[in-house]
Amino acid sequence: MGSIHSTTSLSIFSVTGIVRSGGNEVIRQRRSLFSWSLQSSQDICCEICYGGPAMRGYLVAIFLSAVFLYYVLHCILWGTNVYWVPPVEMKRRNKIQPCLSKPAFASLLRYHQFHPFLCASDFKKIASLYGSDKFDLPYGIKTSGEYFRVALSKLQSCDLFDEFDKADNSGELGTGSLSQKSLMELSWIIANENGGNDGRDEPDRHMSSVPCKRCVVVGNGGILKNKTLGEKIDSYDVIIRMNNGPVLGHEEEVGRRTTLRLFYPESVFSDPIHNDPNTTAILTTFKPLDLKWLWELLAGGKINSHGFWKKPASNLIYKPYQIRILDPFITRTAAYELLHFPKVFPKNQKPKHPTTGIIAITLAFHICHEVHIAGFKYNFSDLRSPLHYYGNATMSLMNKNAYHNVTAEQLFLKDIIEKNYVINLTQE
Repeated sequence: MGSIHSTTSLSIFSVTGIVRSGGNEVIRQRRSLFSWSLQSSQDICCEICYGGPAMRGYLVAIFLSAVFLYYVLHCILWGTNVYWVPPVEMKRRNKIQPCLSKPAFASLLRYHQFHPFLCASDFKKIASLYGSDKFDLPYGIKTSGEYFRVALSKLQSCDLFDEFDKADNSGELGTGSLSQKSLMELSWIIANENGGNDGRDEPDRHMSSVPCKRCVVVGNGGILKNKTLGEKIDSYDVIIRMNNGPVLGHEEEVGRRTTLRLFYPESVFSDPIHNDPNTTAILTTFKPLDLKWLWELLAGGKINSHGFWKKPASNLIYKPYQIRILDPFITRTAAYELLHFPKVFPKNQKPKHPTTGIIAITLAFHICHEVHIAGFKYNFSDLRSPLHYYGNATMSLMNKNAYHNVTAEQLFLKDIIEKNYVINLTQE
């Protein structure tokens, strides 16, 4: 054929986007499928059509390479999620040395090894194993899985807390995976719930898989006023607090240290003076909006307060590395296993849910070997008595609460104290 006078310009697969693996961040602005732009003269067209096997082979090879490149990039770009939230590789869960002796409250636990915080990589798998995919919030992820996924994508860790890293790891028990014992327990329970076991004996439910930690759960009750328990509280391995119960200015009564603090959008601190960088802050999720709120704050977005029972915090004093999301299984255990709430309330009654205090005690049962409590007694005989050890709220406010069953909670507390499952530091 004659010589080729025209140039050929071939533009294949233009992708405008950046994939950065170092920061685990995918930034995509736009992409266009590949486009062909052939500017050629008539004679090159004839050469392709009538007898250029080398040229045809060359173009076929380019085409197949383009298809393969498209497939690879499609998997990378589209294989993440519909919200374009980059996958986050969370810090590995701690490996913890369990106690060999059983805790006093062992009979209350359904599972003896349960990691209480959700992890981005496997929260759906864990929900399926423990039945949380069958319940809506606040007891499961059934219709809120996408909200959980998006919120978890902004967090950096799902570990318990750094103190556990200092534990002796001989004979390690990894909380990041289910042990053979846990799988035996789980399969036995599932078999019985489905109409009886298959001949297997119930696993030994008296062995302890919780860490050897002495924990104190500090409530916000007015009974803590003038008790001077601060030094005693600070002596525990793990100190669990909740909501916006302050330490600053109340050190003599409630101590200085905080290991874990449970919160929800309407109850979290917003003043940075209350931030302790050694505290792990745990979002207790009651509704999908709570997860949306967390994601929007961490993403730097604007908060819409519509749908909250009171105005939520408009800023977070905690950093992403400090924040965890509590597994709804813990809240469900508190409601159904400990407080024995019905799964369906009568139509003329508002559904009741556990207070953050009872949820905190339930959490302690899953991560501690010994649990003490303080600040959980309320004086219902005098509605003018202080509700909290701080502020001016009175018991009359608690008496009007329709969201919680305080009577059932007080009976539960009385029971676990009398059975010596826990030690009450504010017993009168």
